Amino acid sequence: MPFYYGFDMYYVVLVLPCLLLAMWAQARVNSTFNRYSQVRNMRGITGAQAAEAVLRQNGVTGVRIEWVAGKLTDHYDPRTNTIRLSNTVYSSDSVASVGVAAHEAGHAVQYAMGYAPIKLRAAIIPITQIGSQAALPLILLGLVFSFGALVDIGIWAFALSTIFQLVTLPVELNASRRALAAIEQSGLLTDDEYPMAQKTLSAAAMTYVAALAVSLAHLLRLVLLFGGRGRDDR
Repeated sequence: MPFYYGFDMYYVVLVLPCLLLAMWAQARVNSTFNRYSQVRNMRGITGAQAAEAVLRQNGVTGVRIEWVAGKLTDHYDPRTNTIRLSNTVYSSDSVASVGVAAHEAGHAVQYAMGYAPIKLRAAIIPITQIGSQAALPLILLGLVFSFGALVDIGIWAFALSTIFQLVTLPVELNASRRALAAIEQSGLLTDDEYPMAQKTLSAAAMTYVAALAVSLAHLLRLVLLFGGRGRDDR
């Protein structure tokens, strides 16, 4: 009973508030995007054209811009040096589309400029994927066989996913800063439209803040539940 009581309490006190934050952040980004996707920019610039303008503003060449299915599935693929923009962004001339497309172009600029955090994130992705998938099985096996060292390894494996979220946050914030600077310097949006794009990207940034909070909460919960088992078994 104490184990399950502690398990539930740690989840309720630590993890649940962060999950609620993540749900709120996702709802906010959706509502903000939907709101400003209804506002056409005065210059009639599409998302694809905005991405091109950001690249041009930063002197970046050789980056392809492609359409991809889905809503808010926009991303930059460093493996093929391609910006992929979704249905609601690629050919749309809304203020929100300009902001989102400029953000993805900001990632392409980061790679072109040798921005260290995004290179670090790319380098640790394979390790963090393995760690996040192996964490829970390792912890469960350690508990079943009373092998504390295996539990500790599982916790460290989960910590890798938290490190990934920690590195991701400044990468995303920096891409938005680059995007907004390029929008302002290139005059892609008017003075009235610029704050709308800024709000769209700020709402998106909160989803990464929430993701980091959720990961940290889960990690702390695992440490509080099982962190001392490796030492207890020795």
